[in-house]
Amino acid sequence: MTTAHHSAPPSHGTIDAAEVARFDRMAKTWWDATGPMRTLHKFNPVRIAYVRDQLGLHFGLGAGPSMLDGLSVLDVGCGGGLLCEPLARLGARVTGIDPATTNIAVASLHAEQSGLEIAYQPRTVEDLAAAGEQFDVVLAMEVVEHVADVDLFIASCCQVVKPGGLLFLATLNRTMKAFALAIVGAEYVLGWLPRGTHQWDKFVTPDELDQALADSGFEAFDDSGVVYNPLRDAWSLSRDMSVNYMLVAKRV
Repeated sequence: MTTAHHSAPPSHGTIDAAEVARFDRMAKTWWDATGPMRTLHKFNPVRIAYVRDQLGLHFGLGAGPSMLDGLSVLDVGCGGGLLCEPLARLGARVTGIDPATTNIAVASLHAEQSGLEIAYQPRTVEDLAAAGEQFDVVLAMEVVEHVADVDLFIASCCQVVKPGGLLFLATLNRTMKAFALAIVGAEYVLGWLPRGTHQWDKFVTPDELDQALADSGFEAFDDSGVVYNPLRDAWSLSRDMSVNYMLVAKRV
């Protein structure tokens, strides 16, 4: 049985009300692999594999269906739970937070139907930081480009990482190539994403993320680009970080 609370979250400095409202409207399509979230469904296996492999190396974990057993994981901006559920299946104790209450309702229902115990809450990462809550692993994947204050958001994410824990970030680089592919191509030409999903001026460069991390005493020790291969209709890791990229950081 999942744990969920559906009261409206308080307003905080990183919350972009327009972004929250847009994702609230789209919430019921999260688990439709052929709907508006289909690109994220195809992208998800690469994200899961990257997180799993980095956690295995960092914590000295063996492979297996319960390899994350005992680890506490926070997914910030969890949406419908596309990351939470695979990590819970690997044994992690997962908490998913999102300011869009409909996302929390959808995620909670899907997890319950899947027989997974995941703590979903309509809270912000700043709430958790203020409460002194901490986790072994914190994920903020495809969230940074939707917040109102990147520096505050990164600082709050760093604050909720336990000593010795890891912070994973994934976002879009602010380059003309990203504008051409992630906005013009994905939203207007191919229709992979609803128009208006992304705003180019809110994309974040790796250097900007590195500086925000450094300000909180964190350092990225691994990063990777993620690229789409149209011939295979699949995403994969790449040295090219000019559009999509992921990184993992730890306290220095």
